[in-house]
Amino acid sequence: MPARRGQGGRTRRVRIARLPGAEDLGLPAPSTPGAAGLDLPAAVDGELVIEPGARALIPTGFAIAVPPGLEGQVRPRSGLALHHGIVLPNAPGTIDSDYRGEVKVILQNTGHESFVVKRGERIAQLVFAPVERIAWREVTALDPTARGDGGFGHTGRAVSPAVGSRPRRAKPRGPR
Repeated sequence: MPARRGQGGRTRRVRIARLPGAEDLGLPAPSTPGAAGLDLPAAVDGELVIEPGARALIPTGFAIAVPPGLEGQVRPRSGLALHHGIVLPNAPGTIDSDYRGEVKVILQNTGHESFVVKRGERIAQLVFAPVERIAWREVTALDPTARGDGGFGHTGRAVSPAVGSRPRRAKPRGPR
């Protein structure tokens, strides 16, 4: 199949290996013409249940050769997060250009009900991004900025004094 041009211009060819047992799964692909991510399928045998609070390592059935100068970023699917509480605890996960093993996805159920992962279900998305190589230049002090060393909410909401406490649940808004 010929490579298609992406919205930004040229399309790179990336080598992908379908692993034994994944013959029935479609290749990772964008779900719409404007989608940035390629949907990754679940290569589970039958169904796998993730209980509330639990994590599971889900195989995709594919290994890829990320081109040098790029990384593969494994990101969550917003619909799974919103509707089921399914998140990727290490998001974005990174696939390095020298990794040749099966792409696997860590799913965590932060919802209140069991979540069933079905074979072939789109569980995450893969986005390729450039990686900038750097060389450290050690100095005794950094250039000052207006922000300085402010972090952890410094530029947005005020930091709550009870950092370790659980956030309050969002309450559904009804008619007012």
